[in-house]
Amino acid sequence: MENLIKRVSHLVPVLLGVSLLVFIMTALTPGDPVDIMLGDQFVTEEQERLLRHDMGLDLPVHQRFTQFLWNAARGNFGISFFHRRPVSEVIGERLPATIELTLVAMLLAMGISIPLGVLAAVKKGKFLDKLSTVSALLGVSMPGFWFGILLLILFAVNLKWLPVAGRLDYEFNVSQVTGLLLIDTILAGRFDSFLNALQHILMPAITLGLGMAAMLMRVTRSSMLEVLKQDYVLFAESKGLSRRRVLFVHGLKNALIPTVTVAALETGSLLGGNMIVETVFGWPGLGSLVVEAIFARNYPLVQTATLIYASTYVLLNFIADLLYSVLNPRVRM
Repeated sequence: MENLIKRVSHLVPVLLGVSLLVFIMTALTPGDPVDIMLGDQFVTEEQERLLRHDMGLDLPVHQRFTQFLWNAARGNFGISFFHRRPVSEVIGERLPATIELTLVAMLLAMGISIPLGVLAAVKKGKFLDKLSTVSALLGVSMPGFWFGILLLILFAVNLKWLPVAGRLDYEFNVSQVTGLLLIDTILAGRFDSFLNALQHILMPAITLGLGMAAMLMRVTRSSMLEVLKQDYVLFAESKGLSRRRVLFVHGLKNALIPTVTVAALETGSLLGGNMIVETVFGWPGLGSLVVEAIFARNYPLVQTATLIYASTYVLLNFIADLLYSVLNPRVRM
């Protein structure tokens, strides 16, 4: 319990460091939010001064930072400059789309990579192993935006099998309960809407999960090869246990320990990578919202979204440590 509390307490300095770094970077970024908002509109100096005061931009940088931290500690993340609504409300509307995309991408990546990694280890040196090595290399090397554009050209433009952008066609109206459309359509008993939502999320999820799948496949293969050399695996085989039981009961459980670590780190990276993917596919999630906020110099929204990313990344690493103790009882928190 003491170690658990200690690990949770590490979250505070991480979030403080991330907040300070992001605040400095946004403050040093060229461009004035007031000028961007006003554009070519004719306003007086007094109107511009009042707008700057209303947005809190007339305060010194250090005072703006301490004010943001104090308000954030109380759950108040400020007002979005361009939405003129609370930042938490704006992010809350877009966050479910990002969570759904990340979960589907993660499930696709793990569902493909772990079985292929095990098969590549079992078939070491054979055609399947070489094919998985080449596939993993391509998956790690290909930029997400480039692969996403290729998918759009092939499946959306040429073949017209999948939609270009969005989460759901306009003719489908589903009441949102969880905010995750794949779940909400099932809860509403709308199978046609579920298929439409699945078609929309398929290409973004594949694009987002490609790098993760390639990485996990190589890690699973290497870990499985190492486990298969251990004495307890050889002993299990000498007892006459079936090959399948040896692989999946005695081998895979221990081979998954490093895979869990990489999966947690890569899932955190999915949140950062979704900015590009969501922009390419017009996915209305947090990633595309952050890109818009960066160009518009919407400081409160950028800072809050970064805190969410950092908190999620640390939390996923903490969950990975918890899973260690499940996969290997010798590991303790």
